[in-house]
Amino acid sequence: MAVVFDIDKDPRRALTGATQEKARHPEKAHRPDTPVLRKPDWIRVKAPGSPRWAETNRIVKQHGLVTVCEEAGCPNIGECWEKKHATFMIMGDTCTRACSFCNVRTGLPAPLDTGEPGRVGDAVARLGLSHVVITSVDRDDLADGGARHFVQTIEAIRAAAPGATIEILTPDFLRKEGALERVVAARPDVFNHNLETVPSKYLKVRPGARYFHSIRLLQRVKELDATIFTKSGIMVGLGESREEVLQLMDDLRSADVDFLTIGQYLQPTRKHHAVMNFVTPEEFKSYETIAGAKGFLLVSASPLTRSSHHAGDDFARLRTARLARL
Repeated sequence: MAVVFDIDKDPRRALTGATQEKARHPEKAHRPDTPVLRKPDWIRVKAPGSPRWAETNRIVKQHGLVTVCEEAGCPNIGECWEKKHATFMIMGDTCTRACSFCNVRTGLPAPLDTGEPGRVGDAVARLGLSHVVITSVDRDDLADGGARHFVQTIEAIRAAAPGATIEILTPDFLRKEGALERVVAARPDVFNHNLETVPSKYLKVRPGARYFHSIRLLQRVKELDATIFTKSGIMVGLGESREEVLQLMDDLRSADVDFLTIGQYLQPTRKHHAVMNFVTPEEFKSYETIAGAKGFLLVSASPLTRSSHHAGDDFARLRTARLARL
């Protein structure tokens, strides 16, 4: 509960001109507390704090950048930052939507920081990344949903680190005509857009989004450029049924999506959507086997799977899998 009422005083935000003090989740403040289930033994992570983690943290802070690793409270931050694998979150740290599962702060975002793409490119070069993941908050306040900013960031990374491959994890660009086409024209190596959950849960979990719009978005990427790998991910433990997850797999395959990730939902605070159940490692393995049989090039399914976890290694596996299929 404390996180909802905490006042943010992060000095990084001074570079973007964002308000220095505001509630993180004002729209959740008056919601009743939901129960927090005790985590099972199979969900255990190493606490961050190694020298290489500290070096990654220093570079991120020096460049005044935001990472989804921190903002979303990712459990894998210790492991990833130890390898200098940070996932940058562009267009600020404040989202215009209020999904019930997400720990990213919500509210009215600051204007776009025109210097951010260049700083991201420099940080990628400083970290020595061979594969970088760029995501963003939803920016429904912008006419193009932030598409131009994505393009500028891709271009800046290619200029600063020409050998790096680029994976983007985008919003849905709902009602933003021409936005998707603009981003695809920049030719990222991987285009990821997460469904997050099954359609029956959208009203409570992802109320600002539309399930079949997201499916169509992924399908459209392939229509525009079939060489780009497409990817999507969901969380389980939100009350979905097994049958619904299997139908979602079929929906993604109908859109020719290459890569599916499935991970356990973990509740950020008592004001967020409750964890309805913890899916066992055996169930995750079953999902992975079935998804592979349905035709995905690659499937990652485990309690701690997240969209950008092991993204570089997975990209290499994607390319290998495509070559093998051809």
